[in-house]
Amino acid sequence: MSNFSTIAPAYERGAVVQRHAAERLFELVAIGPTDDVLDLGCGPGHLTRQIRGMTTGKVSGRDVSPGMIAQARQSSPDLDVDFRVGAAEGLDEAERFDVVFCNSTLQWFRDPPRVLANCRRALRRGGRLGVQAPAGRDYCPVFTRAVAALMADPVTADAYRRFRSPWFFLDTAGAYAELCRAAGLEVRFSCLEPSAERCSPAEVMRRFESGAAAGYLNPEYYRGDCAAGYLEAARERIAATIHSLAEADGLVALVFNRLYLLAVKP
Repeated sequence: MSNFSTIAPAYERGAVVQRHAAERLFELVAIGPTDDVLDLGCGPGHLTRQIRGMTTGKVSGRDVSPGMIAQARQSSPDLDVDFRVGAAEGLDEAERFDVVFCNSTLQWFRDPPRVLANCRRALRRGGRLGVQAPAGRDYCPVFTRAVAALMADPVTADAYRRFRSPWFFLDTAGAYAELCRAAGLEVRFSCLEPSAERCSPAEVMRRFESGAAAGYLNPEYYRGDCAAGYLEAARERIAATIHSLAEADGLVALVFNRLYLLAVKP
């Protein structure tokens, strides 16, 4: 997750899509005025700070990226929030929280069944797990089409063939629900919902850089070394493809397919 440490200082400004999706998740999970809450995959803490304003209970933020946690602590010096570095797969808490809030991070977990089991253990009886995540292999058709163009460019094709996706995607809401049930959670709501808006090509690229680029353009996810200049060439090709998708008004139809899920510890 080295790329997330690198982009941590600018992530909050660029994470427009993630913030908009979180608004829907906040409605779904309904944090109470005294709830103890874990923000799992908290990034630079912008949503954790929002959670802090919703409850007088304990608020914790956990993220695998040291850079993100450093940014969260720097941005919240006077708030009573426990920010910690740690992978969700290593979460080792027992009946400590009323809510586990998981926004735009499930796709990054290396072992989702283990993470969900950890979340169940961390919740008190009746506690709620709220999840929002991009879902489906074509989670954002503009992004997937732009990245696929790397295979058609002789400058980038050879290197891109060695890319290995770091993400976890399922194609149906039912599949995500079954994953939670297997972890011992009772699923109250699970739905795939598309969101659509029209953006300038520059704005689409900015949103790509705020999250997807940490996978597609991260040397950690390529077999062997990336050739000198590959990442710059790939960015140029992706940006050019996004620009080519603009319609007559100069805007791109940007669609994200997202999972919203609420589960309860029985």
